[in-house]
Amino acid sequence: MNGDPAALMERAEALLRRLEQMLPTPPAAPDGSALAYRWDPRKGLVPVQEVHRVEPSDLLHLEDQHARLARNTARFVAGRPCNNALLWGARGTGKSSLVKAMLSEFAARGLRLIEVDRHELTRLPDIVEPLRGRPERFVLFADDLSFDADDPAFRALKATLEGSVAAQPENVVVYATSNRRHLLPEPMGDNLDTRSEAGEIHPGEAVEEKISLSDRFGLWLSFPPFSQEQYLAVVAHWMERLGAGPLTPQARAAALQWALRRGARSGRTARQFVLDYAGGA
Repeated sequence: MNGDPAALMERAEALLRRLEQMLPTPPAAPDGSALAYRWDPRKGLVPVQEVHRVEPSDLLHLEDQHARLARNTARFVAGRPCNNALLWGARGTGKSSLVKAMLSEFAARGLRLIEVDRHELTRLPDIVEPLRGRPERFVLFADDLSFDADDPAFRALKATLEGSVAAQPENVVVYATSNRRHLLPEPMGDNLDTRSEAGEIHPGEAVEEKISLSDRFGLWLSFPPFSQEQYLAVVAHWMERLGAGPLTPQARAAALQWALRRGARSGRTARQFVLDYAGGA
């Protein structure tokens, strides 16, 4: 090996440069020109070029959920006290669409959306800090959340909501969706009053830990499965919206068969049926 100090220093500097390229760069604050951003672990906040716009008029049978989330969002964009929100319930019932609809309603008043993948929630402090003090109002959108008990993202989200020494910026709110009310698996054993040697000495405390994250969301919105008539009403809406004609008895029977095969009656299933039906043979 070459023992020349200058050569060793040059090799060390080259190694450091390579390591710097591998490290994540500190995220820059968004310029506010885009309506929505997606967090990328290498690039930081990346503007979304074509935002999926959802119109509130397309969200049928969600009047109560829409009214409550819109009320909370209106307070947020006005700089008034508001809550982080958890939207939970059956799959395909409009949870994510309702969050996106808030962007359609409030973008003109400064609302911006930042989508954060579950695996990147450990970077929440880095994502949030550059937003502090900016004039825009940012919704951190965490879609389809589900955690294991020892998931570091679970801890990171808890800390961001209320458990950190650093306060959540007043221009940032978290809207999350999940199929689970408490975001964690809930085994049957949680409901059993057992005291086995291998079990928890204080099982009640273990249960409290599991609900501690969802409890940090001040606004809970539940999304139950659609009834058959609600499902067919959404099918009729999309038939008209996409120019597929009226909901004839034949189309009605086909829509019910579609939902039966998919194992769900939901707004998503209804729209997927109409897209297939409108496409023809």
